[in-house]
Amino acid sequence: MTPLARRTCTPHSQGAPPLSGQALRELAVQLPQWTVLDESRLQREFRFPDFAAALAFTNAVAAVAEQQNHHPDIHLAWGRVRVELWTHSAGGLTEADFIVAARIDALAR
Repeated sequence: MTPLARRTCTPHSQGAPPLSGQALRELAVQLPQWTVLDESRLQREFRFPDFAAALAFTNAVAAVAEQQNHHPDIHLAWGRVRVELWTHSAGGLTEADFIVAARIDALAR
C-alpha cells in the first residue's frame, strides 16, 4: 500500500478552495494511472475479464468509499469500471479524492 493509500480522509472545510497548481501536481504524480480532468476531477478506467469481476470490484470500491465517507461516481459495464472522484463541496479536487483513488488502486493490485 502506498503512503497516500495509508492516509484517512478528513472532512473538507466548507468554503476552502479546491487544489490547484503545484499542490495538485504533487498529488497527481503519485497516481500515474489516473487522469486529472480540467483540474477538477480524477478519473480512471479498470478492465476485467467479465461482468462478475467488474461488479465485485465495484462493490469493493463502494466499501472503501463508505469507510472513508468520500463517495465516487462509479460507472459499471461489462468488463470495465470507470471511477470519477471530486469533492462536491469544494467544486473540485481535494486531498480526500487522491486518498480514495490510492485506496482504489490498492484494491486493483
